Amino acid sequence: MDTPNSPRMIASETTPLVPAEAPKPKTPLPKLQLGILMTLQLAEPIASTSIFPYINQLIRELGITGGDDAAVGYYAGIIESLFFVGQALTVLRWTRLSDRIGRKPVLVIGLLGTCISMLCFGLSTTFWSLVISRCMCGFLNGNIGVMKTMMGELTDSTNMAQAFSLIPIIWSLGGFVGPLIGGTLARPQDHWPTLFANPFWEKYPYFLPCAVAACLLFLALFMMVFLLEETLSTKRRPKLTSVTLSVPSGESLPQHSRGDMSWRSLLTPSIVIPIANYAMFAFLDVSRRVLVPLFFSTPIYLGGLGFDPSSIGSWLALFGIMDGAFQALLFAKLVDWLGPKRLFLMSVSSYVALMVVLPIMSWLVRARGGVDYIVTLALLCQLVLTVIWGMGFGTVFMFITASAPTKNALGAINGLGQTSASMARAFGPALATSLFAASKEYNLLGGNAVFAILLVLAGTLRWLGSRLPDEIQDRDE
Repeated sequence: MDTPNSPRMIASETTPLVPAEAPKPKTPLPKLQLGILMTLQLAEPIASTSIFPYINQLIRELGITGGDDAAVGYYAGIIESLFFVGQALTVLRWTRLSDRIGRKPVLVIGLLGTCISMLCFGLSTTFWSLVISRCMCGFLNGNIGVMKTMMGELTDSTNMAQAFSLIPIIWSLGGFVGPLIGGTLARPQDHWPTLFANPFWEKYPYFLPCAVAACLLFLALFMMVFLLEETLSTKRRPKLTSVTLSVPSGESLPQHSRGDMSWRSLLTPSIVIPIANYAMFAFLDVSRRVLVPLFFSTPIYLGGLGFDPSSIGSWLALFGIMDGAFQALLFAKLVDWLGPKRLFLMSVSSYVALMVVLPIMSWLVRARGGVDYIVTLALLCQLVLTVIWGMGFGTVFMFITASAPTKNALGAINGLGQTSASMARAFGPALATSLFAASKEYNLLGGNAVFAILLVLAGTLRWLGSRLPDEIQDRDE
């Protein structure tokens, strides 16, 4: 029998007993704090890439190879690897130390160490002094792992992707500033003889780019000391509230140290797979970064392009600024459109073309008798591929951060990830440049054996990438 209350009863029967949870509102990013962190993150790419335009010429001028241009790659690779060797040996200790004394003190030590070691590198006149200064730079630079931990503490699941998309942009900016400084300011007495007529510049022709890089790092240090807030929960000042840290009021930061995490509890597939992808990606990326300037500087008769340091610096700077611009404009949109996993796999696949284009350019420059518009077009194709490849960094950082079951695991997981990547970067330059030198010296696969080996490793990374989860997990759920 129908009653006036029937419609109300029907409505109540069809209403879910538990209302659907409304989507969590997006937390605004703490722009000032993230801006300072991004400025600090320029330290590592500037320190590691500013020497690329001139390191091969420096090795020749030191006379280590006895005039054998084909052997330059062996020694250049050692110098380029030492920064990451030192970092791999100490980064986990720095992240653990930051769990006890706070993030800012560790960042201060790292930036000061980088400044001093850059100045020492510019004043080096022997191979062993280069080795010592480069090792010191790596030993004292545990910043990148600490800064990623701070980014995790400054964000939550609603804005993590937006924040971590900034990291590859900053790396690209550093990849622009570093080579530009190194290529433009190396041997200033040759470019501006009236300004740099003092004998000091003849004795230390590569001090100026190192000094400028050190000054930029010191300015970043000064800004950090006065403006950056501590994010470690046990070391924060009372005024640093959850609003400043971009944490919704319903979420509370853990008040205990991250140092009590068991390593065995972190070695699960959901954590190990993203870290393995990051390590392999870092290895292939740093191999590409050292091979390109080596390929550019190698004489044409040995299969290179024969560029001088200024030209190398200009091209590397162009690669860096274009990569950063496209990351800023397209990365977040591509993540929303394709999803992080598809974008990462697309990025990894571009490495094959990146390696293939190098021997093609070598053949073109010899066939055409020099660098003309066709070779320039090939260089621009390499630029496009570099932009696609660079988008893999932002996505893999998202997977690593999302793999942390709670925020109190972020420090340990970022320490593991950065240690793995630093170990890969330690082996990458020495192995890649040595393979390049051996390929040219013994004419292996027509001088292209190094590219074939890296293609196989890129296939391995493509398989590893397929093991990543299809979607980014919400750390806060």
